Amino acid sequence: MTNRKGKEFRLKSRPIGVPAPENFLLAEVDVPEPGPGQVLVRNAYMSVDPYMRGRMIDRRSYAPPFQVGETMTGGAVGQVVAAGAGAPFGVGDHVLSMAGWREWFVSSGAEMLQKFDPIPGVGLQTYLGAFGMPGLTAYVGLTRIAELKAGERVFVSAASGAVGAVVCQIAKAKGCYVVGSAGWDEKCDYLTAELHCDRAINYKTVGDLDAAVAAAFPDGIDVYFDNVGGGHLEAAIGNMRTFGRIAACGMIEQYNATGTTAGPRNMILVVGRSLTIRGFIVSNHYDLLGDFLRDMAA
Repeated sequence: MTNRKGKEFRLKSRPIGVPAPENFLLAEVDVPEPGPGQVLVRNAYMSVDPYMRGRMIDRRSYAPPFQVGETMTGGAVGQVVAAGAGAPFGVGDHVLSMAGWREWFVSSGAEMLQKFDPIPGVGLQTYLGAFGMPGLTAYVGLTRIAELKAGERVFVSAASGAVGAVVCQIAKAKGCYVVGSAGWDEKCDYLTAELHCDRAINYKTVGDLDAAVAAAFPDGIDVYFDNVGGGHLEAAIGNMRTFGRIAACGMIEQYNATGTTAGPRNMILVVGRSLTIRGFIVSNHYDLLGDFLRDMAA
């Protein structure tokens, strides 16, 4: 045991509705030395992702729930600062892990660490965003799930978020007409000025979302990348072109809901317009990681 102290977040209680500070505990712990075959990693950046809200609920899902009283986990990028004999990584190596929400951790490496060599000029935090799981999610959703073709019409909800922002940029790089939705004027300005979306919709102030989407897509939508569900999904379905494709990535509108939520009322259009709706979890598509890193680096 060293004299190092580290901090980590634990789930203190399961939130009902919107999580609050009292649902979490910031604890101080001793930091051990790595043993044979182990490394000590200091996290530089930790990611807070939407799926983590679901893990605060005690239910069966694609990711196991956080346990009350235990340290929470999530995506992180860090650097090896000490290594035991026979360790799989050396001091100074940069690693990605699912051991976030803590400053330090000891690992044998093989089960949870992925070494990477930072690209010059690319900040480490980028490997949790555009070059990390959110970026891969955008890439998988567009290229494999939605089978995006150059020049198509693309609608993106939660477009200024970690996934949505990359969706917008990949679609624009493929010459598509792109419209994103967000909940603040500043976010909408970011979509058009910095991400070069063709239009942005502030869904909180627009009033009739369906009418706003129809006005933005007079010729209809080819691909809808859904991060929100609910009213956005209904508006997208109502404005899809024949043979349109919907990549269902998330349902943010329902994550903090405490009662029954309304679903799309126009699902009948899925049949008449021959639409495809396909949900996906990025962890089922890591075979595309090499293609993703190659294309994103370019």
